[in-house]
Amino acid sequence: MSEVIHVQATVERDGKVHVANLPVKRGQRVELSIRIDAAEEAPYGLTAGDLLASDLVGMWAGRTDIGDSVAYARELREQAQRRER
Repeated sequence: MSEVIHVQATVERDGKVHVANLPVKRGQRVELSIRIDAAEEAPYGLTAGDLLASDLVGMWAGRTDIGDSVAYARELREQAQRRER
């Protein structure tokens, strides 16, 4: 009878994975399969080029309710500071 154990590990060094504390004894045969998940982007992983290519840049360009963007941003900051916490 065979048993399947699922172990997840994060690669800390390129090309190396450390797996320990398995319930196996010397002489037992094991088979390891490795599934590689797509790397997750770091929270600040966007480059300036990524940002420029995104839909974020210019998304408010057509707004008619914002005249002076600097004054509008200042008003938003002031409103946020006045909020009750």
